[in-house]
Amino acid sequence: MSDDKTRNGVSRREYLAAAGASGAAFGLAGCLGGGGGGGGGSGPINTEPPEEEVTIQIAADSNFSNAADDIVQTLREDGGLPENIDIEFLAGSFTTGDRRSQYQQILSAGQERPTVLMMDNGWTIPFIAREQIANLSTALPDSLVGQIEDNYIDNMVATAQNADGDLFGVPLFIDLPTIQYRKDLMREAGYTDDDFDTWATEPMTWSEFSSIVAETREATDTQSGFLWQGSSYEGLSCCSFIEFMGSHGGSYFGEFENYFGPIGDRPITVEGEGVVNAIRMLRTFIYGSDDDVALDGYDNISPQAVVQYTEEPAREPFTNGNAVALRNWPYSININAAEDVFGEDLGVMPVPYAVSEDDSEYSSIGGTTAAQGGWHLTLNPNATDVRKRAALQLFQALQEDAVRLRMAEIGGWIPPIADLINTEETRSLDIIGRYVDTLEIAANNTLPRPVTTVWTQESTQIASEVNAALRQEKTPEQAMSDLRSSLEEIESSA
Repeated sequence: MSDDKTRNGVSRREYLAAAGASGAAFGLAGCLGGGGGGGGGSGPINTEPPEEEVTIQIAADSNFSNAADDIVQTLREDGGLPENIDIEFLAGSFTTGDRRSQYQQILSAGQERPTVLMMDNGWTIPFIAREQIANLSTALPDSLVGQIEDNYIDNMVATAQNADGDLFGVPLFIDLPTIQYRKDLMREAGYTDDDFDTWATEPMTWSEFSSIVAETREATDTQSGFLWQGSSYEGLSCCSFIEFMGSHGGSYFGEFENYFGPIGDRPITVEGEGVVNAIRMLRTFIYGSDDDVALDGYDNISPQAVVQYTEEPAREPFTNGNAVALRNWPYSININAAEDVFGEDLGVMPVPYAVSEDDSEYSSIGGTTAAQGGWHLTLNPNATDVRKRAALQLFQALQEDAVRLRMAEIGGWIPPIADLINTEETRSLDIIGRYVDTLEIAANNTLPRPVTTVWTQESTQIASEVNAALRQEKTPEQAMSDLRSSLEEIESSA
């Protein structure tokens, strides 16, 4: 990988170092920021805990709601959250775009509740640009803001800042994708623990992966081979397709240095060979060699239903024992590696690749590629003063390492703090601790979505065109040509 500098003086190698376990910091913070404003209408919060009983609502997802008792317990016992502050988790849609739309409605209407909103790191910036969430740099104590900016992974912090470097979200966890697979099934197909140990840290090629999955499915008469997220939604454009495309050496905007702008003055490269070949590979996974654009060397390993799958619809058939492999986030590792599901028969490997970094057209793209996921906690500026004071106590409780590690154990929510990703304490955690080595490979090979103020518009177009190609409604070339035109129009109008 080249050490070429980005427009901010930061190479992708330096960027990735912050996402790994080394704890390197390099001042990327702020480079992803939206508008220079974003006051959010919130002054300093009284740092004294409220004396009365108070309940704050946190808009989250069903996983957090289902684990509410365990989360509140660690916040109290390990983080010191006062007993008079109660937390109610609101289970929103698991689909990220649905939650974004819901929050837009809540904040546009000036509603006081929920007090805290869990926001995807890929679409927090538009809320900042619209000045819809509280400016935590002015609302929280300087010591707390400084702790977050100094200790958290810089590329996560940056997705919650404006161009002036003001903070608008407390990073809650970083999401790192991997491929999960059934060791028990693969043993039936002739593979051994030596293979599994190698696969945990040495990425294989997509061609080898498809061959192994096809062989295992046939040998074990398993219903499906490989499940992933191919629906037309944010998760396709921001994450699963970034991985498929990046691992083929393809890119939305060429070199990594173009990812964050300048908008309207960067190349649009979605018609490149790496992007088109990624779609052709996925079409081969779904339809086999009979597809008109099928790529040689790949097997038919995915059901046609993947073109409708988001995270949970992809996970459920795997958890139910009906598939060999699954692309998903760490939360599902905790589910699938539980003793009443697959236990230690769940294997985890890095995302495979088709084109190495050395052979990629772009020096900063290629090889195993992990989309950078993750979520922030943001503050509703319309909340009452007493609930803001309670939220401050929540944010302070989350700064304790014991709380972050327990959160990883409860739900597979990886700490957004580099020094906590690979430690003896992390390795000792139930379930997720068994997979730290693979998660570290993912952390060291993250590729973020190109978050700018126009990403929401661009993401919608990307997901629509890629999904159309996956459904065989368009050829890969036609879909990417149409996408280039759409992206050019968005960029020129920004």
